[in-house]
Amino acid sequence: MTQAPDSDLPQGAVLRSVERWRGGAGRQLDDAIAEEVPVAFVYNDAPFAVMMATPADLEDFARGFALSEGIVEHPDDVAIERIEHLLEGIEIRLRIPDARAEALAARRRSMSGRSGCGVCGSELLEAALRVPPPVAADVRIAVHALQRALRQLRDSQSINALTGATHAAGWAAADGSLLLVREDIGRHNALDKLIGALHGTGQALDAGFLVVTSRASYEMAMKAASAGIALMAAISAPTALAISLAQRANLTLIGFARDDGHAVYTHAQRLLPESAPSPSAAPRPGRSSTP
Repeated sequence: MTQAPDSDLPQGAVLRSVERWRGGAGRQLDDAIAEEVPVAFVYNDAPFAVMMATPADLEDFARGFALSEGIVEHPDDVAIERIEHLLEGIEIRLRIPDARAEALAARRRSMSGRSGCGVCGSELLEAALRVPPPVAADVRIAVHALQRALRQLRDSQSINALTGATHAAGWAAADGSLLLVREDIGRHNALDKLIGALHGTGQALDAGFLVVTSRASYEMAMKAASAGIALMAAISAPTALAISLAQRANLTLIGFARDDGHAVYTHAQRLLPESAPSPSAAPRPGRSSTP
């Protein structure tokens, strides 16, 4: 059986021939495969990093990466000049303020090599382990809203539904309705794309929460807190370093988020029990600690 042509697939998926075996019998067919290409970020005509990524939502990716990696502090500080599809991959050329470009040049000189993640290649510990300012937003959500967002996230992964190879990051309103989803082969990339989309669409970061289809690593927690997101729920486990950062950054970190349960590691006051109402936001009583 042959599938639809590439044009009928979502961006980021392509068809490739495969010999598939089931029950001792084999057959040749076309299979949907997730794309993976080098994406180079060039700031003010100077190359900075090359990421292996799914070539979809590239403007969101470029904007979100610049924000989550601390290259710029505000969305208005980054302008996408052009996106070039080359034989070797994709090059995204961006323009940032001169002062930020000078800081980036100094950072580039301290890197031993280009990398697909934000902390690799950093020469100094303080550069690798950034701790963002404490999150000011204090959204409150009910458990049923978290479960609703997780269900909708599973149903909204068009690339993964065909390929089984991508992560997703989703943004949900306080009632659990999913507003935005971005996918990528890399969990960090999916989150960067979502952060870029949140800023591009003007979503209020104090009125929703984040759900991701991956483990909650340090870098995922750092990117979420840097964006001002108050609650992140991951379907898999957190790392010890992610928990430490979330505690310091006033980020509610939830792991093993499934239909039948979850584990809250930091700032549990934001997740309301089933019997409690689910306001869109609660008063800000200040930073509190998880028991």
